[in-house]
Amino acid sequence: MTERVRTPFSITFSVWNAMFLREALDRLFEARAAWLWLLVEPIIYISIHAFGLETFHVHKVGGMAINMWIIAGFIGFLLWRRTWTQVLHGIDCNKAFFAYRQVKPFDVAIVRAVLELFLMVPIAIIIVALAIASGHAATPDLLNPVWLPGDPLLVMLSMAGLWLIGLGLGMITSVGLHFVPELDHIFKLLYLPLYYISGALLPLSLYVPAPYQYFFVANPVVNGIELMRQGFLPTYHPLDGVSLAYLYAWALGLMLVGLALYKRFSRKLVMR
Repeated sequence: MTERVRTPFSITFSVWNAMFLREALDRLFEARAAWLWLLVEPIIYISIHAFGLETFHVHKVGGMAINMWIIAGFIGFLLWRRTWTQVLHGIDCNKAFFAYRQVKPFDVAIVRAVLELFLMVPIAIIIVALAIASGHAATPDLLNPVWLPGDPLLVMLSMAGLWLIGLGLGMITSVGLHFVPELDHIFKLLYLPLYYISGALLPLSLYVPAPYQYFFVANPVVNGIELMRQGFLPTYHPLDGVSLAYLYAWALGLMLVGLALYKRFSRKLVMR
């Protein structure tokens, strides 16, 4: 009886499948109600900031109702940030698996990133459904409410671009973290400011003077978030200069640099 020879693709798929199941169990059940916190965290942030902006009589931004404005932007931001942080710590959290020669650093990165995408899509649907059920439309005009995204393709393309940027940035920073562990403290300090300089929770068009807004538009995450909002409401007025091509140029560049670093330091990254 001859032994069946496995192809490289089948081996890679088996590795990804096994790691995906392990990572999913860890993310959803590593602590009590860990799965619930994945949904509660964005709801808390959205509710607090929506209430705060409405308290200051900010009811719409660029023609979009403030509640859906925050929801559309925060979903995109959270997908990017969670993908980045999960890939960032992927190598350190899976060192034991590198004892198997079939497991490579890129396997960990892609599995963690795909898992984050699988988790964020249903979370986004639930949050939007809750907002619609509570009477929040994308437009402040009660006579002509817009309940569903007007351009679903743009929403999906924007989310995919933000996800790829999170994956690429996570790969690059994970290499830096492997050689300089102290970088983790710097990254943690950046988490909170990133919420605001990315325009996820505060409208840059209202709080940043027009001559200086292009500094923020240079951030590809801002482009992805603004385009997501435009996908929800095609009549939304995004910041000047946002571009889907710019978003994907950054995504491609970060992915290529990340893959090059993983290739260059492939042996050092798996060493204990």
